[in-house]
Amino acid sequence: QEFYGGDFTGVEEKLDHLSSIGVTSIYFTPIFASRSNHRYDASSFETADPLLGGDEALISLRKAAQARGIRVMSDLTTNHCGLGHPWIQKALSDPNSDTREFFYWSPKSKWGYVGWWNVKSLPKLNFTSKKLRGLMWENQDSIVRRWLREPFGMSGWRIDVGNMTGRYYGNNYNREIAQSMRNAMEETNPDTWLVAENGDFFAEDLDGFGWHGTMNYNGFTKPIWYWINSGDKKIRDSFGMPAPLPKIDGEAMVSMMRQFAGGIPWRSLVASMILLGSHDRARFQTIVGKDVDKNVAGMTLLMTYPGVPSVFAGDEIGLEGYWGENGRRTIPWDRPDRWNVDLLYNYIDLIQLRKTSDALMNGGIRWIDIDKDSVAYLRESKKETLLVFVSRKGVAKNIDISKFGYSITETLFGPEKSGKKLRISSKRAVSGIWRLK
Repeated sequence: QEFYGGDFTGVEEKLDHLSSIGVTSIYFTPIFASRSNHRYDASSFETADPLLGGDEALISLRKAAQARGIRVMSDLTTNHCGLGHPWIQKALSDPNSDTREFFYWSPKSKWGYVGWWNVKSLPKLNFTSKKLRGLMWENQDSIVRRWLREPFGMSGWRIDVGNMTGRYYGNNYNREIAQSMRNAMEETNPDTWLVAENGDFFAEDLDGFGWHGTMNYNGFTKPIWYWINSGDKKIRDSFGMPAPLPKIDGEAMVSMMRQFAGGIPWRSLVASMILLGSHDRARFQTIVGKDVDKNVAGMTLLMTYPGVPSVFAGDEIGLEGYWGENGRRTIPWDRPDRWNVDLLYNYIDLIQLRKTSDALMNGGIRWIDIDKDSVAYLRESKKETLLVFVSRKGVAKNIDISKFGYSITETLFGPEKSGKKLRISSKRAVSGIWRLK
């Protein structure tokens, strides 16, 4: 159902589509009532937005999804709340109120309180307040814990601007907050996931003990975008900043990915969300200039790289769009003629492979061939070894697999190959996955 992007009942009605693709979890941007359609300015953390159907519709959706083996998680803004929230309204109306300590105050601020990025509608939360910590995650009836329990049964939280939570000038409680929040979640339900948005990445933020992982923009999305983008000058790099995307070669892409992966524990890497696009970025189909072969190449990287593959709803059918609302277009359910069915089938095949391959779920990664326009790597586990090849354009490659002690025995995706050498000759972007022995 269409209202600012849909509602819970509408999602429940489309669960069969998600199941057919192979989805195992749904991540919602904020579900709480707010003054905006994006809901990152929460007016309450106590109930689901009535415009989405409220608590009853959310519970129904979660149960229906669970019956199909699909988990549901949502977004939580621990860095700030909205100007409509009772906490800030009470603090503004009474300087002696018990919620005054929940916020930062400055004589330099036009409004008295400090807004995140100086945005009036987003009062920044101050976690020097023990009472605020208790309400947010420490207390048994806290926000973080309550939504993980029945009847809601959420499977985790994505923390909006997790890198800025608890940080303000001389205050830096970020690591302490991450660890404490994770402990609270594991006490409530050990089988939950805590992933932080971390745009200005600091390696110490992912020490393996706080956030399980991050949204891996820096070590996955950006390198791939910079390598494979079409050169469209309208595409903006990050959060709408007016700068064209860089163009880099395969060596630079892999260097960026290695640098990120090498700075954090392996368990943090594999627990991080990897993605080609999101509600904060342009659509991947637009990034690649509507080139389906390049889109599939990107999807091959997504489904074979260490991490938790995440697909922005609609990318599987080739939705287009630049940054912001232009990129947040909804799936045209009533116009299947606008779906790129060939792309969808490739997505389904790659997702199925990801879900069934031990090497992709549990294996390490070894880069074996890095060129300007193509890369190849091995995913190796105790049970299985796979070879992955991806190019951004037409290439002619000859890679000797035997020097790594392997031979191609089965084609799992892409062009049929066998033997001790991988020979690729293509006039367009190409990708493939093969089992080795």
